[in-house]
Amino acid sequence: SGPDQVGEIVAAAEATARSGPPAEDAAPLIESYPHGDLWDLEPEPTTIEVLAGVAQALGTAFQSARDLGHLLFGFAELVVTTTYLGTSTGLRRRSVQPTGRLELNAKSADFSDSAWVGVATRDFSDVDVAKLCEEVLRRLSWSANKVDLPAGRYETLLPPSAVADLMIYLYWTASARDAEEGRTVFSAGNGSTKIGQALSDLPITLRSDPGYPGLECTPFVEATASDPSSASVFDNGMPTPATEWITSGQLTELVRTRAWAAKTNQQPKPRIDNLIMTAAGSASLEEMIANTERGLLLTCLWYIREVDPERLLLTGLTRDGVYLVEDGKVTGAVNNFRFNESPVDLLGRITEIGIAEQTLCREWNDFFTRTVMPPVRVPDFNMSTVSKAS
Repeated sequence: SGPDQVGEIVAAAEATARSGPPAEDAAPLIESYPHGDLWDLEPEPTTIEVLAGVAQALGTAFQSARDLGHLLFGFAELVVTTTYLGTSTGLRRRSVQPTGRLELNAKSADFSDSAWVGVATRDFSDVDVAKLCEEVLRRLSWSANKVDLPAGRYETLLPPSAVADLMIYLYWTASARDAEEGRTVFSAGNGSTKIGQALSDLPITLRSDPGYPGLECTPFVEATASDPSSASVFDNGMPTPATEWITSGQLTELVRTRAWAAKTNQQPKPRIDNLIMTAAGSASLEEMIANTERGLLLTCLWYIREVDPERLLLTGLTRDGVYLVEDGKVTGAVNNFRFNESPVDLLGRITEIGIAEQTLCREWNDFFTRTVMPPVRVPDFNMSTVSKAS
């Protein structure tokens, strides 16, 4: 097929659509939206030159690692996506979304020890490679002393990256329809949800805001396919206003398409491509370590899978460093674990929340890079079994 056959293909698709039953999520298309001259602009360009400074700094970082007898690996990526959205109502919207990340992984010469750091960015102008290298090598040095620990529940410090992986999964499952149909942890039975119920005694707020500085994302719905739970192509072009999902520890909203909102007489709440968790914390992760008598410090979580949707019970592995903290100092590295935890249950057990910062999750960073998260202290994180993963 070629460009001259596009009209025929569209006509055939329309005929097929008309011959079938109405879509379950059918709703009137969004009407025209003022777009100024943006629609007429060319796609936003980018070049390899964006990475020139990063590449030079990485060369220095890799040499620094070699000088210490270590190995350094990394991954840097920048994707600039320009989206043009048009419908038969005359709607015309355009958005530009740059998505970048840098990950560094340090290993000992025999590959027995490993550490990781990563950052998200829009253009790499805010990435300090030397600082990242220094941090990942510092973490690798903690593995000089090794301690074997059994499975069990441990006081655990989760850094912002690990918190992001858990909260992103919570967010992905926060569907009003699934909750009202009794399929998720947010269900309250008899077609109702837990909106209005307290999930934590701490003043935790979990929100999304397409205009949040540093986390800017597309300010309208751009669904490429419908998902009965949380997305509809009929909502394309709908503005995505800032939304609080959890406010001061209380569940306040769930994701809701226009079709489901109309059916349940509620307001639509589209999903937004960023996530911010705050709780007026005042301590840095370093200060939280200093205030720990004995506990574990995680680096990141990996291979996260859902075990029980009605509890949002997740399982996964720790990775690239689990460290023992004693009397306010990191004293060594312990073995990896498999964990079993529910992020919703964790919200109710957190005893300390630190200062929120922009972070890059580990497990989901192929799909979700725009997060601000705090470090948290959990008194009894469930390390269910010992893992041989490195």
